[in-house]
Amino acid sequence: MSRLHRPKAGFWIRLCVVLIYPVVGTIFRIRWRHLERVPAPESGGMIMALNHLSQIDTLLMARFVWQSGRIPRFMIKSGVFGWPVIGRIMRGAGQIPVHRGTTDASRSLRDAVVALEQGQAIIIYPEGTTTKDPTNWPMQAKTGIARLVLLSPDTPVVPVGQWGPHRMGRPSLARLGKRRTAQASVGEPLDLSHWRGAEETADNLRAITDEIMSAVRDQVAELRGEPAPTEFFVPTRKYVDKA
Repeated sequence: MSRLHRPKAGFWIRLCVVLIYPVVGTIFRIRWRHLERVPAPESGGMIMALNHLSQIDTLLMARFVWQSGRIPRFMIKSGVFGWPVIGRIMRGAGQIPVHRGTTDASRSLRDAVVALEQGQAIIIYPEGTTTKDPTNWPMQAKTGIARLVLLSPDTPVVPVGQWGPHRMGRPSLARLGKRRTAQASVGEPLDLSHWRGAEETADNLRAITDEIMSAVRDQVAELRGEPAPTEFFVPTRKYVDKA
């Protein structure tokens, strides 16, 4: 599948493409829906919100964003940037470290706002980790994405639901050559400008986050071909991905 648009990409992004494309294509049978709903680069910055099913779906979604014609800037836990080789690639590709629970926690939001002002595409997993919902629906998300919306209220938020990569299972000789189908569906961009000037209260942050995740969940429902639950699963304890 060719790209919808062709913005300029530097060395590190193209290195990621060279590394990720064959891996993802070997593991998955890919099906994208409504890629044309992703705003073109000339329209300016955008925020893309995704549900999170498995650790490998980050590679899958990186290819998805690239094929939509945008250069992805993922907001990724800061620990990854300390990994040998991978950390260097992440820094070179302009990905944004998220400093959780530290005095630098707000820095990632400032970096994201600057990127949006430069017309870039910020990619976020609002749940903060893979879903803990027993049936793999999007669970209740963290409110970091709402804070970003309040800092950049005129930026469109594109909801994307994905389904399939969690079914891959552990690698084994028996699974060689047996690709799993991985799907993603793009919803209509959300206009959240009505939140401009709103106070950063707990209620407002939750309302914004749930509005976005409801749109993501609708796309997951379309892929699954079944009604979405009316409530988000709330984990009984706090989950944080290990660095």
